[in-house]
Amino acid sequence: MKRCWSEGAADRPDFQSIRLAMRKIQRDDGDKGNILDNLLFRMEQYANNLESLVEERTRDYLVEKKKAEELLYQLLPRYVAAQLLAGQPVTAEAYEGVTIYFSDICGFTALSEDSNPLQVVDLLNDLYTLFDAITVNFDVYKVETIGDAYMVVSGLPVRNGNLHAREISRMSLALLSAVYTFKIRHKPDQQLKLRIGLHTGSCVAGVVGLKMPRYCLFGDTVNTTSRMESNGLPLRIHVSQPLKEVLDEFKVFDLELRGDIEMKNKKNKMRTYWLWGEKGGLEINRKHSVFDEPDYNSPQH
Repeated sequence: MKRCWSEGAADRPDFQSIRLAMRKIQRDDGDKGNILDNLLFRMEQYANNLESLVEERTRDYLVEKKKAEELLYQLLPRYVAAQLLAGQPVTAEAYEGVTIYFSDICGFTALSEDSNPLQVVDLLNDLYTLFDAITVNFDVYKVETIGDAYMVVSGLPVRNGNLHAREISRMSLALLSAVYTFKIRHKPDQQLKLRIGLHTGSCVAGVVGLKMPRYCLFGDTVNTTSRMESNGLPLRIHVSQPLKEVLDEFKVFDLELRGDIEMKNKKNKMRTYWLWGEKGGLEINRKHSVFDEPDYNSPQH
C-alpha cells in the first residue's frame, strides 16, 4: 500500500502486481477475493480508458494548434509569427535596402461598373490566387491586397543583401507573363491590363494592432513605389533609378530608359526605366505593351 503512494512513477506497482499481491493476501486470509478482484479490474479498465481519452484530446489539441499557427503564418511573416508564438516582443525595425512591388488593374473602375459584385469578387479571387501561387517561388513577402491593388516586398523581415532587387524583378516578370494568358470569366475576350511599379530604398516595418495584427511598411519608399505604379503604363513594369542601379550589378536584366517624369509630392523629376526581361529568363513581348505615353504637362498630372 505504501508503494502505491510513492512519488516516483517507477516505484509504484502496476495493476498486475497489485492483483497478485492482493490474491496472496486473500488466500492467506482464507477469502476467495472475487469482490476485490472485480474492483481492481474496474479500476484498471478506468485507468486505461482515461489514458486513451487523454491521448485523443491531446491529438485534437495539437491539430487545432497547428491550424491556428498556419493562420498566423498567413497573416504575418513566419519569422515574425515565430517570435509572437514564442512570447517574444516584436518591435518595429528599420531596413536600409528593400524592393517594393505595387500593381493595380488599369480600367478597374469601368470594369467594375460593367460587372455585378459577384463577378468582381470572382475576378479578383482568380487573379490573386494566381499571383499567390507565383509569389511563393520567390524570396518575397506579400504585404496586402486592397481592392485591385497588390503589394509585395523583398528584403524583410529577413535581409537578403541586394537579392531583393532581383527577386522582385523576376517575380514581376512572372506575374506580367501570367496576366497575358489570364482569362476574365465573364469577359473572356478582354485583356486584363496590369500596371506595375517597382522601387528600391529604405523603410520601417512592424506589427500593428492586436486584433487581426498586420505587418505594415512605412516610409518614403512605400509612397514612391505607389507613384511609380500610378505613373506607369498598362502591361509594363516601371522601374526607378535606385532599383536600376542595383539591377545593373547582376548584368542580366533588359532595361530601357523611359526618361525624366514628374511625380506627385516630388520636388524634382525622377528618371525611370522599363523592365523588359532577363537574359536566359522571362522576357516581355513589347508588341503587347504598346500604349501612348501620357502628357505629364496636362492638368490631370
